[in-house]
Amino acid sequence: MTAVNREKLASVFLIAGVFILWEVSCLVFGIREIILPRPSQIVVTLIDRWPALMPHAVQTLYTTLVGFALGVGTGVVIGLLIGSSRLAYNVAFPLLVGFSSIPKVAVVPIFVLWFGSGTMPAVLTSMVISIFPVVVNMATGLATTEPELEDVLRTLKASKRDILLNVGLPRAMPYFFASLKVAVTLSFVGTVISETVASNRGVGNMMLLASSNFNVPLVFAGLFILAGLGIALYVVFSLIERRVTGWASRKTEFAAG
Repeated sequence: MTAVNREKLASVFLIAGVFILWEVSCLVFGIREIILPRPSQIVVTLIDRWPALMPHAVQTLYTTLVGFALGVGTGVVIGLLIGSSRLAYNVAFPLLVGFSSIPKVAVVPIFVLWFGSGTMPAVLTSMVISIFPVVVNMATGLATTEPELEDVLRTLKASKRDILLNVGLPRAMPYFFASLKVAVTLSFVGTVISETVASNRGVGNMMLLASSNFNVPLVFAGLFILAGLGIALYVVFSLIERRVTGWASRKTEFAAG
């Protein structure tokens, strides 16, 4: 068994152990479901209520993917502009940090005021919250190109565009895919925040209604749905990253072997 397979097996055992410990602890200590439902109760709720839960899950996934795509596109453009110029990096980066420091829940009422309640505020919140990781990682990846290498390429008559396309962007790809895995989880956070404030559809709205009715197993079922969607998208981007930037992790794999 390879080291990678052993790590995956250990991860499976860890997850299973956490759920078993959770189930046994609730039974042994007599924890009521209104405080902390057992995993088995949550799974039963998921199965029984799935026909009603699926439209909410589809709505949240759709909103998240649209906002995530818009956020990544905007982040890549801003990251390219900032990362390709040292002056732009030094001037604009403090502004980006300040913008990122604003709690995203604070902008939801503004989006509702502009666009009304519904899908649009959720899409925009998902977009805004996912921009910063992409910008930072793209700009950092482009900034890792050594000045000495750029000087050598210029002596070989390479233009700034040639350096960016053939050296800068390939070097930024590992940073870019790392940002995607962070941004997609943040997009779910932005969507759920907006759905709990200004929407009548989606997993966030469903969890809000369930909590108001003290239906705690249904609230945890919503959390399980969000976790499953987040893990699925994380795995998808990890597989794409491995295909596109396998060269970046090759040295690590050889060292581990």
